[in-house]
Amino acid sequence: MQTRFKPAATIALAISVMVGAASTMAEVIVGGAPMLPTKDIVDNAVSSKDHTTLVAAVKAAGLVETLKGPGPFTVFAPTNEAFAALPPGTVDTLLKPENKAMLNGVLTYHVVLGKVDAATLTKKIKEGGGIATLNTVAGGALTAKAMSGNVMIVDANGNAATVTIPDVMQSNGVIHVVDKVLLPK
Repeated sequence: MQTRFKPAATIALAISVMVGAASTMAEVIVGGAPMLPTKDIVDNAVSSKDHTTLVAAVKAAGLVETLKGPGPFTVFAPTNEAFAALPPGTVDTLLKPENKAMLNGVLTYHVVLGKVDAATLTKKIKEGGGIATLNTVAGGALTAKAMSGNVMIVDANGNAATVTIPDVMQSNGVIHVVDKVLLPK
């Protein structure tokens, strides 16, 4: 028998999971390294063994200085496994110098201006009747929704990424680790 949750119950569960996970950890570990709230987005990402592909892409796109800037930024950070799940050759193609603009577009599609922590995101989802629209730096939109106790981020193509580690606080914003690469249209 399959249990169906009502939207309000699903949102409440997602809020409790995200807020509980963030508040019970004195130190957030991502990719085997502590993520320090005194460091910026780039400096913390460089420390994570799970984000080496993302860091290489940020460097290739020329976004290091931007993401070291004052922000605040909210970054939905795909893991190495998320990049590896793309069709074969996609990452290599994006990392080529002649595709810098395309790579920049993909990466900035994962960035929202402002600091949208888990509590703010789940509040927006609740206020939006189960969904929240997030405008990205790339100019596109992401949709956030609560599903089965998780917060999902859906791209313009309908692909959903799960927030696996919320509220990785940075000196210039917040990172939410996601398990898929989000792609603009």
